[in-house]
Amino acid sequence: MLKKGLKNSMGLRLGIIALLTLLLLIPAAMIQSTIEERQERRDSVINEINQKWGTAQTLSGPVLSIPYRYYYKNADDEIRSSINYMHFLPADLQITGKVNPEIRYRGIYEAVLYNSEIEFTGLFKSVDYKKFKVPDKDILWDDAFVAIGISDMKGIQDLISLAWNDEIVEPNPGITTNDVLDAGISAPVPVNPDKLGNTFNFKVNINGSAGLYFTPVGQETRVELSSSWKDPSFIGMFIPDEHEISDNGFSAIWKILHLNRNYPQQWIGGQYKINVSSFGVDLPLPVDEYQKTMRTTKYAIMFISLTFLAFFMIELLNKRVLHPIQYLLIGFALLLFFTLLLALTEHLLFRYAYIIAAAANVGLITAYTRGVLKHYLQTVIIFSVLTILYGYLYVVLQLQDFALLMGSIGLFVILAVVMYLTRKIDWFMILKGEKAEDSTS
Repeated sequence: MLKKGLKNSMGLRLGIIALLTLLLLIPAAMIQSTIEERQERRDSVINEINQKWGTAQTLSGPVLSIPYRYYYKNADDEIRSSINYMHFLPADLQITGKVNPEIRYRGIYEAVLYNSEIEFTGLFKSVDYKKFKVPDKDILWDDAFVAIGISDMKGIQDLISLAWNDEIVEPNPGITTNDVLDAGISAPVPVNPDKLGNTFNFKVNINGSAGLYFTPVGQETRVELSSSWKDPSFIGMFIPDEHEISDNGFSAIWKILHLNRNYPQQWIGGQYKINVSSFGVDLPLPVDEYQKTMRTTKYAIMFISLTFLAFFMIELLNKRVLHPIQYLLIGFALLLFFTLLLALTEHLLFRYAYIIAAAANVGLITAYTRGVLKHYLQTVIIFSVLTILYGYLYVVLQLQDFALLMGSIGLFVILAVVMYLTRKIDWFMILKGEKAEDSTS
């Protein structure tokens, strides 16, 4: 009875096809979870490599800090003292450097590492401490120091020597106060309040990964950076004023004024955190295969429904009947494309993995169609539909900015074709299982 009803009722078959389409979304979601797990595994391996070499580096400073005694009354109305700090930023800061990238492999995964030699040159103006109204006798001039922020200390490759005016001082790890910087090095420096200015110069040889960032602490900050990396991504609060990208790498220049950020050139205590204004460059891998594969799986519902629609149209227009199990096997074959694509992209470039997975899947479904329908023209139709679908999806994946537009146009064309092919069908009679008549005759 069920067999007879299934064969004679087009409405029942259409309902079963719709139900199978929805059920197949469950394994499609499981495939997406698998992609996320593989991506998390990749990120974990890369993070392990980065932790051993050096993570993304943020270089800040230098910052001149001068301690002073601060007096206050406690709860018992007794006078107590503590140490507070005045902080001064340079009037001029010039940063030049070259980033030397390399790719390290761990199994099938790869991480972008770099070594960079960076030179800092600049000038602190005379110390205008009187605006803070701190008595001269309470200022600890002999304990003044310069701090340089380095986010990941293990990346430092060479000793750092700070040229302060005519003297060379050797910085030590750690910073006396975390008012401004959380991690880095510091060096005691002689400060004469009557001196018009203090010059500085130092070089940093540092390892890092993924990205390199700077903080514009100068009243005028200029950063010149170059590298052989061909696919930079400029990020942060500021983009370069000038940049050039070619097959030989990139070069970039930033020019930033103190008016472009939200903290002054001098203050007391921890009123401001300067890292919020950081900027720089990321060195991303040109293609994230997992991201592309994930984007591909988001079209699973379109692939399943359109392929089923093509088979249903063959049933409708040519009076052929497919069993729900056959639809289910075709649906599993469509889902197999995504798992095959995921496996191949871990070893091949995405375009090659896509071509191989698509060709294998089109061949499998076409061969099955030929065996089931035993009709040359109908097999060619299914082959053509699948080829167009996979080709169209590949084009959409390459055009990220126009993906929505291309997707909308594609669905519009598909709907128009279906409407044209079914324009003479009497759906009331079809859904009742009766023989359809030409409604336009």
